[in-house]
Amino acid sequence: MDIQGLYQLFQATFQPDPNLRMQAELKLKQLENTQGILIQSMQIVGAEESEIHVRQAASIYFKNAVRRYWYEPEQDNTDHLKIAEADKDTIKSNILQLLVSAPPLVRTQLITVLGTILSNDFPQKFPGYLNTVQTLLQSQDHKIVFVGLIALKEVLRVYKFKIEEREPLDEIISTFFPAIQQIGAGLISANNVEAAEMLKLIFKCYHYTIQVDLSERQRDTASLIPWGTLLLQMVEKPVPTEGLPTDPEELEKHPWWKAKRWAYQCLNRLYTRYGNPVSLPADSKFKPFAKTFVSNFAPNILTAYLKQVELWIAKQAWISPRVLCLIGNFFEECVKDKHIWSLMKPHSETLITHFIFPQLCFTAADEALWLDDPVEYVHAKIDMLEDFTSPSAAAVNFLTVMARYRQNAFMQTLTLANNVLQKYSEASTDSKNPREKDGALVMIGALSTLILRKKSLAGMMEPLFVNHVFPELKSQYPFLRARACEMINQFSDLDFNDKNNLAIAFAGLMECLRDQELPVKVTAALALRPMIRHEVVCEAMKPHLKFVMHELLAMTSQIDVDTLAEVMDEFVEVFAQDLAPFAVQLCEQLRDTFLRICEDMDKGIDGLDDLDDAALDEASNKTMAAMGVLKTMGTLILSLESTPEVMNQLEMALMPAIQFTLQNAIHDLFDGVFEIIDSFTFSGKTISPNMWSVFELIYKTFKESALDFIEEMLPSLDNYISYGKDVVISNENVQHMIYDIFETVMKSDRLGENDRVSGCKLAESLLLNCRGHVDKYVGPILALVFEHLAPPERIRMTEFRIQAVEVVMNALYYNPSITLRILEENGWTQRFLTVWFTSLDKLSRVHDKKLSIVALCSILSVPVEQQPPALQSGWSQILNGILSNFEGLPEAQAKRKEMEKMYDIGDDEDEEGENDVLHPEADLVEEEWVDDEEDVFDEGHEYIEYLAKQASKNRPADREDDEESLWDELEEELYFESPLDNLDPYILFRDVFTALQQQHPTSYSELTKATTKEQQDFIMHLFQTAEANAIKAAEAAAAAPKA
Repeated sequence: MDIQGLYQLFQATFQPDPNLRMQAELKLKQLENTQGILIQSMQIVGAEESEIHVRQAASIYFKNAVRRYWYEPEQDNTDHLKIAEADKDTIKSNILQLLVSAPPLVRTQLITVLGTILSNDFPQKFPGYLNTVQTLLQSQDHKIVFVGLIALKEVLRVYKFKIEEREPLDEIISTFFPAIQQIGAGLISANNVEAAEMLKLIFKCYHYTIQVDLSERQRDTASLIPWGTLLLQMVEKPVPTEGLPTDPEELEKHPWWKAKRWAYQCLNRLYTRYGNPVSLPADSKFKPFAKTFVSNFAPNILTAYLKQVELWIAKQAWISPRVLCLIGNFFEECVKDKHIWSLMKPHSETLITHFIFPQLCFTAADEALWLDDPVEYVHAKIDMLEDFTSPSAAAVNFLTVMARYRQNAFMQTLTLANNVLQKYSEASTDSKNPREKDGALVMIGALSTLILRKKSLAGMMEPLFVNHVFPELKSQYPFLRARACEMINQFSDLDFNDKNNLAIAFAGLMECLRDQELPVKVTAALALRPMIRHEVVCEAMKPHLKFVMHELLAMTSQIDVDTLAEVMDEFVEVFAQDLAPFAVQLCEQLRDTFLRICEDMDKGIDGLDDLDDAALDEASNKTMAAMGVLKTMGTLILSLESTPEVMNQLEMALMPAIQFTLQNAIHDLFDGVFEIIDSFTFSGKTISPNMWSVFELIYKTFKESALDFIEEMLPSLDNYISYGKDVVISNENVQHMIYDIFETVMKSDRLGENDRVSGCKLAESLLLNCRGHVDKYVGPILALVFEHLAPPERIRMTEFRIQAVEVVMNALYYNPSITLRILEENGWTQRFLTVWFTSLDKLSRVHDKKLSIVALCSILSVPVEQQPPALQSGWSQILNGILSNFEGLPEAQAKRKEMEKMYDIGDDEDEEGENDVLHPEADLVEEEWVDDEEDVFDEGHEYIEYLAKQASKNRPADREDDEESLWDELEEELYFESPLDNLDPYILFRDVFTALQQQHPTSYSELTKATTKEQQDFIMHLFQTAEANAIKAAEAAAAAPKA
């Protein structure tokens, strides 16, 4: 197509007639794979005489094509346009000039194009790029310098998160950073928007380089002083008032506030990541820098921040919410270092009273959001501490850290909160300030863990609840009703001396669950969860369970909060028997909720590339909510798996949810769905026709998009084979699908050894459960295993090595004659026997031992003269191998029983542990504050130290026991079931040994000719054990009820 025709197509995409628009978009889609189309699009983008909306449409098309096709695909892909190298060179030669001339609407798209090119081609395939950038930055034209800064920022973005291969970055820092710092210094006194945009780019460039590392040059004071000065000048610079919007949301987006935010982010990063000695591991390379920084630079930053806060408190300056958050983050870090804390301590009371407290009070903005969008209010406030950009969350974190480690701050906080509550209590109705009371309760709630650890303070909390919290459960202000519920939740570990107070709390929460206001209902539901640790509350709740679950489901349908699903999940687990009468109805409601969320998720997938951060957060919330509902459904199934009739109804009810998830390949939900399939196929020890239809869907999904989920699929696939073996045996198509999954797992380059472990377990299940019915797959299975097992050194993962060996052992047990023939024909016999026999003592689990015994016994069933030469020459070693496994079997069984016993105890301990989390009074100790003359080393610092030590231990080194490490023992899989579980190896050995003696005396003679007296005695012991076991089995069978 000529360029004029292409221009007209872009023009048509803005036609008011939707049919014309659609035709143009379809035609453009068809042209994507046409050579030269990108160059023509670029020419239209760069043509200043073109209409602006046409240039914009062409730039979007250009951007999308570059993002899709610039990279080289890993495999041949006929749908992937291969952009000619000449076209790539043309684009790279012109992209920066295009940016210079482009209007803002078009420039945004071109910046994305540049970033895509650099991430794929820089530095090797874009060697002249930096020279061009340097030329742009040296221009006297601010517009050209602006593009130079954009170009520098995009190349730095390539290295933003790179820890290795930073040499080109170090060169860029040395070459460009003195220059852009000078540019910034020349702009800092300007008041125009263009200066703000350029300063923002300069600070972003600096921040990109310090994200994961701080170069030696940047650690040098020759660099740090001018950059630090520039950053502090930006912090202290009053924002020019001319042309500023009045709306706070618009004001935050203004270039000057964006520039300020990036200056704050740079200073925060320097201190929190590299400049605070107490936050660094002892052997950190940044320790010398940190000692200098905390002495000479951090005090200046603190002073500048405190000055801005002072202006904000006095209402002489506005501070954007993001910057307030960054200031709170910095103050939190300042609590830890004793030197910086000594500078902050005189301001602590002011900061608590006038900086933190106002941010925790219910604001007019909160009220507007509550009224306009209660769902969004819940998202914003319920998980507030997970919002890293929330100023109130930062204020809470700052307060909590300060109160935890510095005693005077803790007492100042309690004094302030108590004064506010007392003032509210004593004030007349007209003069009460409910918003301040809310802030005081937020403060106390934030310190709940600390308060409960102080027995003297914990004892004072009951009167506080009676006087200041319980009354607000019926407050005229909805936000105070919600806050009262939240307080009950935060202090759920508090034991009331007066049990009537517990009843008041429960009754109040139940009433709030009936509230008309969504945020109140949600906080009430979340507070009910920890209340069920009290037996009296459990009993009181039982009559209301149907109502409670209905409300939880209704809220989950209305709002995607995964914590609500966690409440449902726990209630289902705790009240399983009480929910049984309406379990099917509950399951149907859960299914409908799940499908509603999934359909909402599915609608957003097509436009995923264009989602902004808010939309991505919403999509994430929906995913988490769907996962929570799935988990609840799984818990319900597990709690009712002993009731087959109910399970059948649950299976029917949940079939649409299972089918929707698999058909739409919603990968984030596969984990939960496969657990549900596992439960259904395992609980009844039979596979229904519905579940066989699901099997076909699993296979289709696996082949199309789910190779990476073989580990999650394996339990279900094993159930299909184990409990549906009649179908597997009779249906060749099902056999083929199972084998094809195994073959794909063993061959795919996308999968690793951990996935191939699952493949081997699948093959084992097929061979063990379908003996005599899958002969044609024995050879192909062995061939795929030996691709990895020969040579055995190719396998580095212990479990894969063992599972691969055991597939061959399973094949021997399945049919020794076929297997030995295949091994011999392919020259694998000697190699395999060597690997197997040298590793017998490493196959330490009960299943390993029993499998070795049955495989070796299977070999014994083949007469010696029909054995391969390698076996004939070492025939007596077969008996040695059997005896060796029997010698280790009792120990393995004892270990397994001990583990089962430990697991049983572990269950009880886990339950107790969960109660301890809810009721940890026994473990509470008096919290010790850190002396003001000491540094604070919190858990985060301890974890960093631990990671540093681990990294030191794991540095590459020569290992003398490398071969030995390949055979590390594996732990018992307590939930693993197989046909061997019901097989008595003693009886099997006795029968095989006796048959060999009677039917193949020559083979028997060869086998036993070298046995020692000890071995003969041990064989007699095995026979005696077999006899005893046979008698027990007969008695058990006789005592069993007749069908």
